[in-house]
Amino acid sequence: MQTLFLALLLAAVFALFIPPAQARLQTLLSSKPAAIFAAPILLTAVFAAASLLAGAFSLMLTALVLLYTAAPVACVFPLTRPAKTPHALDFLAILLLWLPLEFAAGQSLVPRPAQGFLHSVAYGIAILLGLLLFLGFRQFPGMKYRLPQDKRDLWLPLAAFAVTAPVLVVLGVAIGFIPPPHLPVQPAGRMAGAMGLILAGTALPEEILFRALIQNLLMLRFGSGPRTLLLAAFIFGCAHLDNGPQPLPNWRYMILATVAGIAYGKVFVMASTVFSSAALHTLVDWTKHFFF
Repeated sequence: MQTLFLALLLAAVFALFIPPAQARLQTLLSSKPAAIFAAPILLTAVFAAASLLAGAFSLMLTALVLLYTAAPVACVFPLTRPAKTPHALDFLAILLLWLPLEFAAGQSLVPRPAQGFLHSVAYGIAILLGLLLFLGFRQFPGMKYRLPQDKRDLWLPLAAFAVTAPVLVVLGVAIGFIPPPHLPVQPAGRMAGAMGLILAGTALPEEILFRALIQNLLMLRFGSGPRTLLLAAFIFGCAHLDNGPQPLPNWRYMILATVAGIAYGKVFVMASTVFSSAALHTLVDWTKHFFF
C-alpha cells in the first residue's frame, strides 16, 4: 500500500511533463492566483493520509507540514506573474522547501519504522509544491520541465557520462571516497530495475531542485556563464556534506558531488529538457551503486 501511495505521488509529478497539464495549471493560477493557497491544504492532507497509513499520525506533525507547505507559498504570492527575473523571495521559498528536508525537520515526531516512508512522501510533496510554485504560479522560463524533444537530448547524457565517469572514478578513489571498481554481484534483472528506481526516486527530484530551480534561477539572475555553473554545482556539492558513509561533514562526497554537478549543469544548459541531466545523474548513481 505504501508503494502504491508513493507511485501515485510520483505520477502527479510526472503528469506535469504533459504540456496541456502545464497549460491548464498556468491558466488557472493566472486567472485565480489565490488558488495557489489550496496547495498547502491539499498537500498537507496527502501527508496526513500517508501518516495514517504508516500509523504515525499526530496533530503536531500535521500542523508542522501545513506550516512547511504554506511558508513558500506566502513568500511568492505577492510577486508578479509571469516572472522573468527571480526575486530574493523566490530564493527564500526554495530554501524553505529544501532545508527542512535536508535536515530532517520533525523527524523526532515520527516513529522510526515510518521515517523512511514519510520522508519519501515529504520529498514528493516538496517537489510537487516547487513545480506548482515556479512552473505553474511564477511561470519561470528555462525550467525545461518537458519530455525529450530530439536525439540531442538522448545522446548528451551518454556522451557526458563517457567523459565524466572516468574523472569521478579516478578522483573518488584518490581521495578515498570509493574503493577500486569491481564487477557487479547483483542479478542483471535487479540492476536493470534499479535504473528506474534511481531515476524516479533520486535523480529526477534532485535535478528538478538543483537544476530546473536553483541553477535556472541563478542563470536568470546572474547570467549563464561559467561562474553561475560553478556556483550551482558548489551548492549541489554542499548538499551532500551531511551524507555518509564517511564521517560528517563528508567533504569527500562534497567534492565528488560538485564535480558531478558541473557535468549535470552543463548537460542541463545544452539540452532542451531536465530529463537529460536526470539521465546522466542516474547513470552516475547507478554505476557507483553496482560497481563500487
